[in-house]
Amino acid sequence: MPSQKPIVQLHALSKSYTETDNRRVILDEVTVNFYEGEFAVLLGPSGSGKSTMLNLMSGIDAPDSGQVSVNNTDITALSEHARTIFRRNHIGIIFQSFNLIPTLTVLENVTLPYELQGNSRKQAQTKATEVLGKVGLAGREKSYPDRLSGGQQQRVAIARAIVHQPDLIVADEPTGNLDHHTGETILKLLLDMTRNAGKTLIMATHSMDIIPYADRVFRIEDGKLIEDTERLRVGAEIKAELEKKMHAELAHSMAQLESNGSGL
Repeated sequence: MPSQKPIVQLHALSKSYTETDNRRVILDEVTVNFYEGEFAVLLGPSGSGKSTMLNLMSGIDAPDSGQVSVNNTDITALSEHARTIFRRNHIGIIFQSFNLIPTLTVLENVTLPYELQGNSRKQAQTKATEVLGKVGLAGREKSYPDRLSGGQQQRVAIARAIVHQPDLIVADEPTGNLDHHTGETILKLLLDMTRNAGKTLIMATHSMDIIPYADRVFRIEDGKLIEDTERLRVGAEIKAELEKKMHAELAHSMAQLESNGSGL
């Protein structure tokens, strides 16, 4: 369960772009807190501002005005170089297109952020090997990304995002390039790994399938961030129904096993 400790604090955050002399407002004075251990979902179609919001809270981009604080550090007050260093140490990012380095092996892709923190190569390799085992890729350390399926590449991306134990993980459409079954598997893996570690996960998506797993759901409309309690309620009902169905199927399977065993 999420704690009451805010990990991300956005205050009056605004961002706009100019396109052919027209100013397009993406975010308009957005104020919100995201808490330790929380899984929050940002919903909306392409171009609604989801990726922009993730880029601002991870320090990849800078706002026109307003403030972004991550674990009590005002990253909007930092220089671009300082934001890069902060992101390296405190934020993990998962992209839709995986963004693995093709000339590096699986192990090298995952060790990179840990080494950049100043850890030795041996320490980084030990930690990366441990995390790769947790995401189900033990034995693939020497493989290159182009030898992996899409689902396996996203597992590497998850391992890379969490290996340095960041305070915040942002995920931009992490299942967007995957089929439904693989995407569901990756989502559950990501949730298990972040929740077990008590990390904050903020995910941008247009997929409604993710809602049942979320602690809070937001949508972006006309530059405003709106908490969508109705969709969250429906999602909770769907999740409860799925869990009820799973328990019933499990009970039925156990009954069959007992029945078969008694007949031996």
